[in-house]
Parts: sequence; structure tokens; C-alpha cells
Amino acid sequence: MGLVCKDDGWRLPDELWAKMEPLLPARKAHPLGCHRPRVPDRIAMNAILLVLRTGMQWNALNGSGICSSSSAYRRFAEWRDAGVFGRFWHEGLLEYDRLEGIDWSWLSLDGAMTKAPLGGEKNRPQPYGSRQRRRQAQSVDRGERHSAGH
Repeated sequence: MGLVCKDDGWRLPDELWAKMEPLLPARKAHPLGCHRPRVPDRIAMNAILLVLRTGMQWNALNGSGICSSSSAYRRFAEWRDAGVFGRFWHEGLLEYDRLEGIDWSWLSLDGAMTKAPLGGEKNRPQPYGSRQRRRQAQSVDRGERHSAGH
């Protein structure tokens, strides 16, 4: 028996699962049909959401009794690569906009949100306090000290 109880209230509700299930890609059957039966999608999704919600490590799922960490992570990677989570978020956003309305007018794109170009200007002046300027200043100071002392 694992650490997670059936009536703990964190599992994916039926209404939400009904909206998520159609977004999942079709299962690929093994050509020989010789592998272990696949963990049901809903159980895998519950395990994935538990990891994402609690921040626990994937390997901690092994002690939870939901499913193995390798099964959950493999399914997470499969669904992530298929774009399931992005589509689910998009569908949820559209549904919320339909029900409550989203004020999109406050949104703006900030230039700092984009990647900075590499390299910058090639001939820009060195900033004050650069290593080269410090060395030049040190050599001037040393020269003055030696010449003043005769």
C-alpha cells in the first residue's frame, strides 16, 4: 500500500479528465504485443500532476503506490512532446475567457523578454575600471614613484 489514499481529494476530477482525455495522442501498440500492459492514462496523469503540484522528485512516486516513476515520466515526456499540456492550457484559457472574460488590454510585450543578441558592438569603449585601464594606471603610478625617488 502506498502513501497516497484514494479519497485524498487531489486527483483529477471527472469533468477535467473529460476535457483532457481527447487531447491525448493515440496509444501505439507494440508490433509483437509482448510488453507489459500500459499504465492507464488517467493514473499516469494523476501521478504527473502529483509531481508537478508537490514538487516531489519523480523517483518518490515509487513509494506512493500510484504508478512507477519511470512510467509516469515516460508518459509525461510523450505528452509534453506531443503538445498535450500546451493544448490543454490553451483550451482552458479559451474556456475561462468564454465563461468569465479576460481583459487582454493590459497585456504588452516587453523587449526584455526576448533573447539578447550575442556579442554586442565590436568597437565599444571598455567600461571604467576595466582590467586594461587598471594596469595602465598602475604602470603610470609605478613610474612616477620610481622617478620621484631618484
